[in-house]
Amino acid sequence: MDARTALEVERRETLARLATLTGDFAAIVEASEGSNADDEHDPEGSTIAFERSQVDALVRQARAHLEEVDAALARISGGTYGTCERCGRPIAAGRLEARPTARRCIECAGR
Repeated sequence: MDARTALEVERRETLARLATLTGDFAAIVEASEGSNADDEHDPEGSTIAFERSQVDALVRQARAHLEEVDAALARISGGTYGTCERCGRPIAAGRLEARPTARRCIECAGR
């Protein structure tokens, strides 16, 4: 599978995950709206707050990953995919296979 195809698959999967997580977050918020649970004093409140925080973090992580995938697809279209943004050398095929959104070669990423 070429890089563009792999990234497009990853983009679709990330969008699906984001839709699920967004729905989960909305369900948690909706479930707690009808409740007079006080996060600080209600034993269930801390659990609800934790779940909401966890799902929110996963939503933000999925959105950030989607931005990285879109940036990698733009680099493919622009002809710069696989070139380190810092030093201009090629990014190793193994690194791109393991991390298709990589912007930097191993050496520059380690700095």
